[in-house]
Amino acid sequence: MIGCDLHDKKMLLKVAQGRNEPETRSFRNSEDGRRRLIDDLRRRSAEAGGARVVLVYEASSLGFGLHDQLTGAGIECHVLAPTRIERSPRHRRSKSDERDAQRLLEIVRAHVLAGNALPAVWVPDPQTREDREVVRARLALREKTTRVKCQIRALLKRHQVVPPAGTGRAWSVKHRRWVQGLALDGGGLSRGVRVTLGDLWRQLIFLEEEMTILDWEVARLAGTRRYAGAVRALCRRDGVGLLTAMVFLTEMGDLSRFENRRQVAGYLGLAPSSAESGEKTDRKGHITHQGSSRVRKVLCQAVWSRLRVDPAARGAHARLARGQPKRRKTATVAMMRQLAVWMWHTGRDAQEVAGVVRSSAGERSGRGSGAAAG
Repeated sequence: MIGCDLHDKKMLLKVAQGRNEPETRSFRNSEDGRRRLIDDLRRRSAEAGGARVVLVYEASSLGFGLHDQLTGAGIECHVLAPTRIERSPRHRRSKSDERDAQRLLEIVRAHVLAGNALPAVWVPDPQTREDREVVRARLALREKTTRVKCQIRALLKRHQVVPPAGTGRAWSVKHRRWVQGLALDGGGLSRGVRVTLGDLWRQLIFLEEEMTILDWEVARLAGTRRYAGAVRALCRRDGVGLLTAMVFLTEMGDLSRFENRRQVAGYLGLAPSSAESGEKTDRKGHITHQGSSRVRKVLCQAVWSRLRVDPAARGAHARLARGQPKRRKTATVAMMRQLAVWMWHTGRDAQEVAGVVRSSAGERSGRGSGAAAG
């Protein structure tokens, strides 16, 4: 059993067999270092009579490359969710690589020797990871565009530059023409403000051109056999557009790994937190906010889009809010959860029809309330 503290340049391991005292090993996180790690683990397994080898490490920005390499070499590997690993205040105050590796070893030991559940993430297949990059890049570009627009408005506000009458709402066609005129000819602005506004305007134009390119890429991806049927089915719902559908499908991956709506809500962080103890058995708090914030964001946008066009949805939202302004957010979250469950049912059926279900039996073993976002 191995707990691996993974970093950009090195891997620190705590290795133990059964209940024996652990041994500390270190390898470089390089192609040669990973090869040496695999050879070392195979040698240990052979010396122990072909013993099972189980290695765990925490999910990070390094992705799933080590998992793929170890699994391909026939070594059992699990990627753990850092947010679901309990650590004491003492550990947080005196953190080190060796202590982190020891904590991971304790977790895998409890799993192998006592049968405790691993706080493992679902590892998506390489194609899903590749598709996620495109969709996530499109979402990130929208955030950058919004940030530049806010910078432009803040710059003009600081220098008391007010849109003249007739320019319409912010970033309407007329408003954009007015901002463009200020950026190009100054419109009476001082040199410093004109130069800064021109720089921000050029950034905005560039980002919008890039967004057009990524919109095309997302649409091309949505038209492939892997996603076409599910996207068509999801986009039949008011408020759900192509981008919302693709964010949901790429972030959630194989929808068949969820067994019921509670698991879907828990995975997306739309389940209420609880603080129940003793005689207090019905104390629910805010939603947990675990899992993919990207999916929650597009679900929220989809709900508000639907409320603008669907009178029945507005009525349901009003009933949930009970006429209390403070409950409007609660009503919105409830409709986000309802929409997520509907998208799960619909998308799962479409995936099964298209034959693109990607989970293996081993990957499904960790699904349920404990399945963290991958």
